[in-house]
Amino acid sequence: QRTRRLTLSMDALCPSPPGPSRPQRNYERIGGRTGTSFCQTLIHLLKGNIGTGLLGLPLAVKNAGLVLGPVSLLCMGIVAVHCMRLLVKCSHHLSAKVNRPSLSYGEAMQYGMENVSWLRRHSHWGKRTVDLFLIITQLGFCCVYFVFLSDNVKQVVEAANATTFSCQINNTNQTQILVPSFDSRLYMLCFLPAVILLVFTPNLKYLAPLSLVANLVMTASLILIYFYSLTNIPHPINLPKVGRAKDYPLFFGTAIFAFEGIGVVLPLENKMQRPQKFTLVLYVGMGIVTFLYISLGTIGYMCFGEHIGGSITLNLPNCWTYQAVKLLYCFGIFITFALQFYVPAEILIPPVVARVSERWEIAVDLLLRTVLVIFTCALAILIPELDLVISLVGSVSSSFLALIFPPILQIVTFHTEGLSPLVTAKNAVISLIGLIGFLAGTYIAIEQIIARNSLKHEETFSSYMVQ
Repeated sequence: QRTRRLTLSMDALCPSPPGPSRPQRNYERIGGRTGTSFCQTLIHLLKGNIGTGLLGLPLAVKNAGLVLGPVSLLCMGIVAVHCMRLLVKCSHHLSAKVNRPSLSYGEAMQYGMENVSWLRRHSHWGKRTVDLFLIITQLGFCCVYFVFLSDNVKQVVEAANATTFSCQINNTNQTQILVPSFDSRLYMLCFLPAVILLVFTPNLKYLAPLSLVANLVMTASLILIYFYSLTNIPHPINLPKVGRAKDYPLFFGTAIFAFEGIGVVLPLENKMQRPQKFTLVLYVGMGIVTFLYISLGTIGYMCFGEHIGGSITLNLPNCWTYQAVKLLYCFGIFITFALQFYVPAEILIPPVVARVSERWEIAVDLLLRTVLVIFTCALAILIPELDLVISLVGSVSSSFLALIFPPILQIVTFHTEGLSPLVTAKNAVISLIGLIGFLAGTYIAIEQIIARNSLKHEETFSSYMVQ
């Protein structure tokens, strides 16, 4: 089951207290069983929500405006946490109703739909739909990682000859003397063999030491990024308080991409030693996450202004300290690729492997993993624009998982128990906001992708004609 697979991946990162192995544990909906502590669950929640999305938020704030951006992030954080709470509440109710110790997100949707007579026959599609969007989201994360790795490593390589020990800011905060190198898409192809070997890891526990190092270096990198941004804010600040209306859907996509940690909520709650304390973990953890999002998004935009890139790391000065920050963060993202890839691989591969003879199981498993990684790399090569890939993935899939599905799940779960009209109206509004964000964000992101590709083709053609 997906819940078990997700929690197995978390076991690899932060082992539970000593006790019986996971299949032997008794999953009662009460405390007193072996599982993760309050602090361990909090750390898992933070790790599940902090990634490349955080680094893209300064550009998101630029798209929304210096005042509207932080206010919108706060509102989105409140709504996202509320939807996570709804998911946990519905899971509790349904697991007690069907006499199951725990449910995954997809199973909760399936059993919720069984409460509605005219949806009962098609309830299995609820689970399939949620799993589909989980796969799209996780593979989308993997595409973003390819683009992030190529853009940052390309920048480090091109600036290598001009890199100094001085970290003084200039007008765009980037060294002007760059040595042109390969196209960023060729860097993606260079990373491809290493990523394929990484996902061949048979058990995520083998990556636990590297994952611990990756978490430490990413934390150190974030501290240095905060320090640089805070100490280099120009005065006076003449930035628009409200951005262009056309750019707001791009803000929505990037922000919901960052807040899409709902996929880890139920696995964490199911694995907790005292699940009745999970609500407190959720509020504390997401409060920290929301603060980080708003602060880095605002400070980063105030520091770099109109020149802010798809990731704030691309704006750091080309001195050795911050070149090291870029490379260290790339290492962390590289290791995280295996964790994000684990979820879609465990949903898609086992049913196929089960159809082949035992002697071919390993070969088919490795082949399918290779095909999936090549597929994500190919998508990244087709859209090598970090900010637009983040916004597109957020708009297409994260909006459904984080905003649209949870309110619908509450309506179908408590359909027979009489939800108040106010709650139903509130849920309808949240889902409608998610749907509008999905439509507008997807449309604008695709439009911008087409426009940038056309511009690149024109520039390439012009340079060819000049030669």
